[in-house]
Parts: sequence; structure tokens; C-alpha cells
Amino acid sequence: MNFFNNLMKYTADVFDIAFTKIAVFAGALFIAKVWDTVLGLDWYWYLLIFIIASIKPMVNFFKVMKQSEN
Repeated sequence: MNFFNNLMKYTADVFDIAFTKIAVFAGALFIAKVWDTVLGLDWYWYLLIFIIASIKPMVNFFKVMKQSEN
């Protein structure tokens, strides 16, 4: 249980977030390089995945921005 309590208290700084983004980007490029059929999808599938994956972070962002105005 101590692990989960510490996990809930963890706050990432700017460098943690930046390096995580770089790692995910590099991992995605690696998968695309190794597995050629991924790149065979039509462009709109990538757009759809992008939109679906960005909904929750954007909703959370706008909630925080709205709360900071009050």
C-alpha cells in the first residue's frame, strides 16, 4: 500500500514530462520501423486515434483552466 500512496503524491516536473514525451515518440517510431504494416493504414485512422487519445487530456486541461479563473 505504501507504493500506491507514494504514487498518488508524485508530481512530475517539466523534464520528466518532456523526456516521457520523447521516449513515447521514439518508441512509436521504433514500432513503425519494425512493423511495416502499421504505416500501411490510411491517414484518417491516425487522425482518429489522435482525436480519441487527446479528448481526456484536453477536457482535464480546460477544467483546470476554468477552475484557475475563479
